[in-house]
Amino acid sequence: MTLPNQLTVLRIILTPVFVYFFLLDESYSGEISLAIFFVAALTDWYDGWLARKFNYISAWGKFWDPIADKILTAGAFLSLVYKGVLIGWPVYIILIRDFLVTGFRAYAEYKGYTFPTSFYAKLKTLLQMVFLYYVLILYILLHAKWMGDYSGIIKIMIDETVLSALLLAIMIITVHSGADYFWQERKVLSKLFKAEK
Repeated sequence: MTLPNQLTVLRIILTPVFVYFFLLDESYSGEISLAIFFVAALTDWYDGWLARKFNYISAWGKFWDPIADKILTAGAFLSLVYKGVLIGWPVYIILIRDFLVTGFRAYAEYKGYTFPTSFYAKLKTLLQMVFLYYVLILYILLHAKWMGDYSGIIKIMIDETVLSALLLAIMIITVHSGADYFWQERKVLSKLFKAEK
């Protein structure tokens, strides 16, 4: 259990803690949840950096690291849906795509096939995280008691129409990147399915 793998486990553990504080209607619970989300997201960057720098690359890490990422983003997306901040069906499509691709990647790696992450998929993940930070920060600021008279500006920035348009754009990019991913790796998929026959 190397340090990068420990950070992966920590990210999984922090996800339900983030969800708990985000859904808790208490003073400063939102701010605490945002700090937890930031720390959890930071572990993703740090464990990847450690793995590359010190060659702490393992089959366990390759399998669980992307799953831990999807668990964290799923926790954030579903929490925002539960709170009524985001509409549900685009989020469900995003999560189905992400877990489907991650599942295929994990299975391919388990079978010994190379199934690398494309630049497009990395861009998709970046856009998802930027969107989540945007929504989480604005939502928490909107409900912070210390914000005072700035809530009007935040309400405009977190307007339902604005968020729905951004979410739909993220969904389209996510689905398209998934289709592109499977098309680019169709040879690997063909070998994978032939090996099962």
